Amino acid sequence: MSAVKRLLALAALAAITIAGCSKADTSAARGIRINPWTHPHVLTFTDASDIDSLNPMFSTELTVSYLSSMTAAFLTKWDRHNKPYPELSTEVPTMANGGVSKDGLTIAFHLRKGLKWSDGAPLDADDVVWTYHAIMNPANNAGSRSGWDLVTSVAEPNKTTVIFHLKQPYSPFIVRFFSSAGADSSILPKHLLARYPNINHVPFNALPVGAGPFMYKQWLRGQRAVLVRNPYYFRGEPKLQEVDYEVVPNRDTVFTELLSHNIDLWAQVAGLYLVRANELNGYSVLTQPVYQWGHIDFSPKQPAFQDPVVRHAMELAMDRQQMITKVQRGYAHLEEGIAPESAPYYDRDIPLVPFDLAEANRLLDGDGWMRGADGIREKHGERLDFVFVLQSRAQNLENMVELMRANWQKIGVAITVKHYSAPQLFEPYAEGGILENDKFDLALFSWTDDMIGDFSALYGCDQFPPAGQNELRWCNLKADRAMHALFGHYDQAQRNADDKIVFEALAKDRPQITLGIPDGGYIYNKDLKGWNPNALTPFDDMMNVDI
Repeated sequence: MSAVKRLLALAALAAITIAGCSKADTSAARGIRINPWTHPHVLTFTDASDIDSLNPMFSTELTVSYLSSMTAAFLTKWDRHNKPYPELSTEVPTMANGGVSKDGLTIAFHLRKGLKWSDGAPLDADDVVWTYHAIMNPANNAGSRSGWDLVTSVAEPNKTTVIFHLKQPYSPFIVRFFSSAGADSSILPKHLLARYPNINHVPFNALPVGAGPFMYKQWLRGQRAVLVRNPYYFRGEPKLQEVDYEVVPNRDTVFTELLSHNIDLWAQVAGLYLVRANELNGYSVLTQPVYQWGHIDFSPKQPAFQDPVVRHAMELAMDRQQMITKVQRGYAHLEEGIAPESAPYYDRDIPLVPFDLAEANRLLDGDGWMRGADGIREKHGERLDFVFVLQSRAQNLENMVELMRANWQKIGVAITVKHYSAPQLFEPYAEGGILENDKFDLALFSWTDDMIGDFSALYGCDQFPPAGQNELRWCNLKADRAMHALFGHYDQAQRNADDKIVFEALAKDRPQITLGIPDGGYIYNKDLKGWNPNALTPFDDMMNVDI
């Protein structure tokens, strides 16, 4: 699923820490400007990344989900307590309100009357039905069709009602079917796109028409995206007049831009920079645990990684706590699982793998991996010498890799780092993306957790690219059955039991190394007010945000 976005995402408002606050902050709350450099009603932000496509059907970048939260058309969004609320729909379908049938096979959405696209054209059930067919159109390079492929038919009894008929129950519909919490696609305008046989490279993708409180005015590739008020938004006009997303992929440069007061908000700030936040005048800091985990993926095409001893030895030879202390400056929690403690499906029973160089060497010796003249181990002509792909200009990731390199050398493993831009790494399979096309030996990046615990598109046996985002090509039949059982469990407690099976299988098979659960951070202009970020969609509630 593109429902699970790469890079970073924030978690529940529990455990929020506000730093750098003073009496001046209360002035901001009263609407009095604190910083003379603030541009009233214009918010400038970045997350130290870049944009591959502004159409969420094709992007797996969390940056694009941020922008889509403010511009795109969604049936449901998520409040500050991580609960779904109706956006373009009149209510969130449940069994209690009759929106979900008792057998779980029928889901009905009722749209608000009088909705319009940001170009003024009417938005109704025609657009919802057409977008479903666009997702399922094999000519479109959709990131994933997981969930949508369970739909047997879509009915449109009238212009404000859409009914999905399913071949089996599907509880993740709440985040999959046109939700801002990571859906494969927002609702797309039929009147602009229906004439194309496919929409992979249409001009729309560079400047989409949506139905959020803001609309796109401009996208200058590699520079910025500019959002302005949408005059046709059904809730009225937001307080902000403009939102500017600045493309600044280098984190050191972002910090310099903050020092120069050119940016109001930095989302997803690494610990290295959070500890330096006291250097910044006129800014506050917010940190909170995140629904996200960093990980190192082993390529299934690399013969050496077919040996589970190699994977386990490399994990034993990683001092992950050192990475948290030195690189993340303590803004992370060492976990073997892939969910934060605040998630309802958190599993506290997965034991940590210790840092143990001696045991790593013992395992490799016993498995027949012998050191060559250069110290690198080899067996049957295969050397433990790997290409490690990494996002360009991400110094904190570089620092992590260098710590890994130093310890892996001690067990006879070598790496060569190869850098790619975020779009190059994360492009879909059909566009030649490095990860989905398995053009790596090792890769380091992050996934976001799902709101209800659906990990099927990342780990499902039927989700190998291009069908989905299981870049690991990992297939554990017991875990796969549990992931599919989750579909029929509309109760969260049942889903938690399903996830426990998946997490235990991941810990046993080790297709990837989990680096822990980070704390997410924001550095923001003290004049910013009315902003209440939630776990995965921090820019959903923007109507009362102002600066």
